[in-house]
This record gives sequence, structure tokens and C-alpha cells, in this order.
Amino acid sequence: MRLIRKRVVLHFPGFEPLDGVAHRARYERSARQSSAVWGYSLEIGAPDADSDLLSFEVTTSGAAGAGAAPATWQTKSRIYLVDHDIFVRRLRSGNTLSQIVAGFRSCAQIMLEGGMRQYFRHAWRFGLFFVFPFLLTALAIALTAQITVAPYGLGFSPWHMLWSGPVALSFFIFAFLPFSERFHTLHLFADWAMAVALGRMHRADFNDWLEERASAARQALDEEAEEYVISSHSMGSNVAAHVIGILLEREPEIFKGKRVVFATLGSAILQCALLSSAGLLRARVGLIARCPEISWLDVQCLTDSINFYKVPVVAVCGHADAPPAKMLLIRVKQMLTPKHYRKIRKDQLRVHRQYVLGPDLKAPFDFTLMTSGPMPASAFADPEQDRLPA
Repeated sequence: MRLIRKRVVLHFPGFEPLDGVAHRARYERSARQSSAVWGYSLEIGAPDADSDLLSFEVTTSGAAGAGAAPATWQTKSRIYLVDHDIFVRRLRSGNTLSQIVAGFRSCAQIMLEGGMRQYFRHAWRFGLFFVFPFLLTALAIALTAQITVAPYGLGFSPWHMLWSGPVALSFFIFAFLPFSERFHTLHLFADWAMAVALGRMHRADFNDWLEERASAARQALDEEAEEYVISSHSMGSNVAAHVIGILLEREPEIFKGKRVVFATLGSAILQCALLSSAGLLRARVGLIARCPEISWLDVQCLTDSINFYKVPVVAVCGHADAPPAKMLLIRVKQMLTPKHYRKIRKDQLRVHRQYVLGPDLKAPFDFTLMTSGPMPASAFADPEQDRLPA
């Protein structure tokens, strides 16, 4: 197999309150873990913010073969980060009440568009992930109301609600809200608001931003390379599908003569695409699937409840006649030590982030090696394929 010497990566991170600089720092930490586990050399350049997208260069190298003078390999990868931190901060910028109202509005919109029914139909665990924060908050609101009217229900004068009301409000603010943050409830409310925006495509600020990101990505793709990897994690897969779809709409032959891997990690494309109004997103999924130069690798994990495990995303989006995404099924427990895995396994958002974090052990999937290693990213579709030259 021919090794990659020069690669360009467009990475679309998930819905997290991290800007490009913070995502680069995470990438560096994860890459150093990976290099220590696999035993290759690593150099990471300083961030370059001169272009519209923050980028940095990663150089990996090592020896291949045996004997007194083994052959050496070196791979240079230019990583471009297409984060959407601007919208994470915008959706989390209101006061607590406005965030709760916006969250329940998004919940109602998703239910009315058939999203919840489709979630339970295709991936019941994802359906539970959807209802959990709203059900938890609804129960807390109901309990707050119950505390407020408790004196009246016990036969006391309604005037007693002058003290039960503040007690109930204190319960909600000082007991429930801190407790709910263990489950990132308000963050999830904002996540669902963004899911509605990327599904409906009804907000001018989102649509204009996607067009701008597409133009910036177009410039990055002009750089000469042997391989182009378009990687995305979680909600970032929806942004990636829109951006690459826009490029294919503008220039159907934009990838002609290029080797392109479209890698979705713990993808949330169906989080948005299953809304009845998400016709444009589903159409762009079809454009990507039918592009002959693009190899689609869909990385999924059984213990990650925040993805559509074993669900054929292309077919479910209405393109059963298009080439399907190649599924790579991974196990988080194979990537971490038993102690580390026991520590994180009950935190579903932490498990969900493991796709882009560093490993403790050698495993069939390694994000750093896929985006910066010497083997073609398409080789990761085969779990038996070597991740480094023998």
C-alpha cells in the first residue's frame, strides 16, 4: 500500500464550547498520547490564523521494516479546523429561563416534524438521549409547581404560597439547576436548537455562515496533497455535509482527480436529516454519497448512545440507490485501559468524545493516525489493516 506523504484535513468538531485554538490544543494532547502508544515521532506546528480557517501542520515519522537500516517514512498533514463555536456561544448566551424556553421550543419542533418518532424507529437509545433532558427538566418544573401549591393543597390559606413560592423557586435554582448540569442539560437544549436550524435551514445567520465556511473550505482544498480527509464529529457532521454539499452544488467536479475520504465519527447527521423539513440536508447527503471521488467512512460505536449505531445513513436519507457509507464499528473499551474506561463509561458525553481523543492502547481506530498518519485514511475501513507500516 502506498504511504501518504502529504495530506490536507478539514475537520468539523462537534457541539462543544471550544474555539479553533482550543480544538488545536486538544488535537495536540491526543496526538501526543497516540504517538506514545504507537511509538512514532510527532511534531505539531503553531496555529496559523492568517486564513479564514485556523490551521496547523502535523508531521509524523517513523521506521518501517527490519534490519540494520530500516526504511523511514514521513507524513505532513495540514489540519484546517471548521469549528462552530460562534453558534455554541450564541445559543448559550441567554439567561437560564430563555434557554429553557428555547430548548422546549426546539423539542416541540422536532416532535411536530416527526423527528422523535424516527429516532426511536432507527436508534431507540438516541431517542432516549433526545427525551432525557426535556423529561428531567419537565419533572423538575412540575415538582417546583407542586411545592408552590402544597400549602393550599393541605388546606391552608392561599396566602401561605407567599413563602412556598420562594421555597419552590429556590429548589429549582439552587438544587435542580446545579444537579442538572451533571447531565449538561442546558448545553443539550442548545444542541437541539442547532439541530433544528441545520435541519430546517430557516435561519439566515446559519445559512450565511455555511456559505462562508464553504468558500473557506474551497481555498483549503486548493492546496496540493496526495489525500484529502474531511473528518467530522457528532453535530459537526451536519456542518460538514452542508459545506461539502454546497461545494458540490457549486462545482460538481470539484474533487476530480483527488483522493477524498469523508469520515464521520459518531455522526449526528440523522439527528437533523430525520426532520421532515430537512430536504436540503438529505439532498446534500446524496450528493456526497454519489461523488465518485469520495470514500465515505462512518465510524460508529455500540457503547456510544449518541450515534445511530449500524444505521445506513445514506439509505435512511432517501438514497438507497447510492453507494452506502462504509461502516467501521469500534469499541471504546479497546482504546482505553480498564481503569480509564470504568471511570468514563457512565458519562455518555465523555464516551461520545472518545472518537477524537487520544488512546491508552493500540486499537483498530485512532483519530490522529487517520488524520496524520502514513496510511491512507481509507485503510481504516478495514479493522484488520495495519495502522502503521509493518
